[in-house]
Amino acid sequence: MVNVGDTLGVEEEFHVVNLESGSLEMAARRVLRGVDAEPELHRSMVETASAVQTDLSALRADLVEKRRSLVQAAGRHGLAVVAAGTVPGCGSTPSRVYPHERYERMAQEYRQLVDEQQVAACQVQVGVHDRDLAVRITRRIREWLPTLLALSVSSPYFAGQDTGYASYRTIVTSRWPTVGPPPDLGSAAEYDKVVSTLVESGVISDANMVYFDARPSARYPTVEVRVADSCPDIDDVVLLASLSRALVTVAAAEDAAGRPLPETPQVLLRAATWRAARSGLGGHLVDPSTRSAVPAGVRIDALFEHARPALEARGEWDTAVDLLAALRCRGTSATRQRRAASHREAVLALAEETRQG
Repeated sequence: MVNVGDTLGVEEEFHVVNLESGSLEMAARRVLRGVDAEPELHRSMVETASAVQTDLSALRADLVEKRRSLVQAAGRHGLAVVAAGTVPGCGSTPSRVYPHERYERMAQEYRQLVDEQQVAACQVQVGVHDRDLAVRITRRIREWLPTLLALSVSSPYFAGQDTGYASYRTIVTSRWPTVGPPPDLGSAAEYDKVVSTLVESGVISDANMVYFDARPSARYPTVEVRVADSCPDIDDVVLLASLSRALVTVAAAEDAAGRPLPETPQVLLRAATWRAARSGLGGHLVDPSTRSAVPAGVRIDALFEHARPALEARGEWDTAVDLLAALRCRGTSATRQRRAASHREAVLALAEETRQG
C-alpha cells in the first residue's frame, strides 16, 4: 500500500541566458536537443522534472544530474541556464512562445499576460492517491504556503528594474484568473466542477491552467505545491521538497483524525501571499490563523514545529534544520542578487549558483 507522501518529485523551470550581455536568449529549441528536459511557455525557458523518488538524497542526486545535463547542453551553444524566479531582462526582452499549439492558443487568448509571463517556478509533487483527500489537503496546508514562498524568493528584478519585491514572479502570475490560495472546496467532485465551469466558460482552456498555489495534479496522483520561485541553490529546492512533503503528511493525519477543515478567509490568505512576496524573510509575515503580523523568523519556526512530526518520522528533521540554518546564513536569493554590482553580475552569479547545483 502506498501511503501519503511516500513518493516525491520536483519540477524546476530555468531561464536561458546570454552571459556576455546577461539577457534572455530565445534558444530553448537548441538547448533541448539531446537533453532530458521540456519546453516551457517562452522560447527563453526550459523545464526539468525529477524521477519519482522516495527519499531526499536520491531526489537531490537526481536534480543535480538534471541540472548538470542542462548546463552542459546550454554551454555547447555558448549559453547558460538560470534557476531563479526572474532575471533583470524578464518582462522587457521581446520573446515569443514556444512553437506548440497550446502555447500559441494561450498567447492569442491572454495577450499581455503571456508576453510578460517570463517567470520561473519550482514545483513539488507529493504522492496522494486519493483525489478527495488531495483536495482537502490543499485546503489544510494553504495557510503555510506563503511561508514556503518567503523561503524561496528569487525574483527582485523585472523589466530592468528593482521592483522592491522579493518575489515579483508572484505578482506577475497573480494577474491570471486561476491563481492564488486553494479555494474552499472539500471533495474532488467539487474541484472538478469548478474546473469544468472555468473551461466551459472559456476562462481557461484545460485543467493544467489551474494555477492555484497548491492543487491536485491534473496528470499525476499527487498534490502539487507550486507557490515557490525557482531556486538557484539546490539545497533550497531540497528544503522546499522536504517541507512540502511534511505539510502534506501532517495534513493527511489531521484529516484522518477528523479535524475540521480550516475556515481562514481567502482575503487573509491572499494578503499573506502578497506580504511574503513583498519582503521574503526581510520583514514580517502574516499568520492567517491568528490574523496577525509576526516576524518572518517566528513564522518559519512555527512552520517547522507544525511539520516536525512528519520530518522526524522520515528522519529528515536534522537535515531540514541544517538546510534552514544555511539559508538564513547566506540570505535568500533575492537578497544576494541585490548585492551584485550590476544586473549582468547578478545574472552571472545566478548562472554560477545554478551550475554548481
